Amino acid sequence: MPPASLRIRLVVPGNVRHNSGGNVYNAALAAELAALGAAVETCPLDGDWPGGSAEDRRRLARLLHAEPDGGPARTGGPATAGAATAGSATLGTVTVVDSLLACGAPDELEAAAAAGARVWILLHMPLPDHPERERRALRAAAGVICTSGSAAADIRARHGLGGIRVALPGTAPAPLAAGSLSAGPGAPHLIAVAALLPNKDQSLLLDALGRLADVPWTASLIGSDTADTAYAAQLRTSLERLGLAGRVRIPGELQGPALDAEWDAADLSLLISRAETYGLVVTESLARGIPVVVREGTGAVEALAAGALTGTAAPAFPTPDFPAPGLPGAAVVLGTDPAPLADLLRRWLDDPGLRDRWREAAAAARGRLPGWDATARTVLGFLSTGTAEPAETTETTETGEAGPPGKQTARVDTAS
Repeated sequence: MPPASLRIRLVVPGNVRHNSGGNVYNAALAAELAALGAAVETCPLDGDWPGGSAEDRRRLARLLHAEPDGGPARTGGPATAGAATAGSATLGTVTVVDSLLACGAPDELEAAAAAGARVWILLHMPLPDHPERERRALRAAAGVICTSGSAAADIRARHGLGGIRVALPGTAPAPLAAGSLSAGPGAPHLIAVAALLPNKDQSLLLDALGRLADVPWTASLIGSDTADTAYAAQLRTSLERLGLAGRVRIPGELQGPALDAEWDAADLSLLISRAETYGLVVTESLARGIPVVVREGTGAVEALAAGALTGTAAPAFPTPDFPAPGLPGAAVVLGTDPAPLADLLRRWLDDPGLRDRWREAAAAARGRLPGWDATARTVLGFLSTGTAEPAETTETTETGEAGPPGKQTARVDTAS
């Protein structure tokens, strides 16, 4: 149980209105922290983030200095700022700010630190377009929690920042998907659940599927079509150009029974983003026993191995020993050419034994995925032990132990 006096203010972006991984993480974290007994206040903040306008940043500054009742924060001088330690009777308020806001507002983070406010950054995805802002904000924070080992490694490499914590996403329990092939021979169903955005590269997926017209399959590309309306329109136009209108659905963002039906019919999930910190949809797929294809070199590879047996790594396809025993899918090396993805999908479509092995591995992974309660306990442990000591050569994993330079952080091993 957390110290009774610990209060957590979670400041999250209000301008990301589609179902993003960051939104899912923030909401699940808040709910599980409250379930563990912490006093949690979630504060959505609208604005043009990252960066924000001058007024956006002023509103953020007020939140960084305010107590939960709206009054001014109780602050100490530099010697007392963030001085709480494990077992302290009075830990006060800890503010945790989503990196989409924090990393665009270094002046506000620095001012809050100077005033003695304990402000942590929850980093979902690095912001390479704002390196100097990001560096200053991260150094001003009382601590930094990354939501993947790949994000932590990137931050260390780019900013030389040590003392990074990692709290991997959890996974909500889900029913085992029946799959389209459960009733006998038929057309395998592929699913890609992600907002329709250029980074998610659904255009490349469609080009790969266009090369597979001679074999049976169907597919659904499910995600918000309002975040980038021009790209969503381009994808729908591609269906006609590639002759896929009768085989691929692009229904927009789905929820409730409609989304559940798509999950239940899926035989394979795909997340081939050009950049991905972790990829919650990967573990959401595995929770349903659905194998996944991801892009090599992204954080989605880390997610693919989350439910694998200890020591199992995702090899890049093609590889001489492909498929890897026990891995619920594959990581494919991709650039702008759809051929490697098309080749991998053709191999999966043509080989019932491979489909069965991936499916069995995904079903086995379900019981090894950590729950959101593990994520919340990890975060709570970090926040309850005070400010991280500055470090340039060590990285702190989610276990709280310092690892040697360059060591990849381990995953949370607590099962749900």
